Amino acid sequence: MEGSRFVDLYAGSGAVGIEAISRGAEFVWFAEREKPAVTAIRANLAALKIGGGYALEDRGVGKLLESMVDKERMAEIVYLDPPWEAAEEYDFALHFLCRNAAKMLSEDAIVIAEHSKKQPPPEMYKAKSGGVLERYRLLVQGDAALSFYKRQTVDSSE
Repeated sequence: MEGSRFVDLYAGSGAVGIEAISRGAEFVWFAEREKPAVTAIRANLAALKIGGGYALEDRGVGKLLESMVDKERMAEIVYLDPPWEAAEEYDFALHFLCRNAAKMLSEDAIVIAEHSKKQPPPEMYKAKSGGVLERYRLLVQGDAALSFYKRQTVDSSE
């Protein structure tokens, strides 16, 4: 975690990103569009006297991801926790990360998706651009689960 660039998608209260800051992340990007949650993130950052080393995108995940690609901002860790019933949000975020991996994920980046153990996202995402995210670990904790993905290099000569 020390020195990493961390992305907290569907940030909610910001607890995960704030924990990353407390563990030495160099920079954290928060993405959350729900107004009460955005207010909670700002209040939590202020209460903890965190004055820098982060950015908060309050127009949602899509805006943050597009901005990161446009500015070629690389991340080592991406954490996403959309509402579990919103399967389309998992698909959107993970497909976006897969398609744009070369522009926004370091070679050894980790993408972590929190989800219901009953509805895990696919084991692999492939993009026409050649990007691949492959699950290498599934950790189940009660009703919740974490899927860990790594960026894979695809040999275009195959």
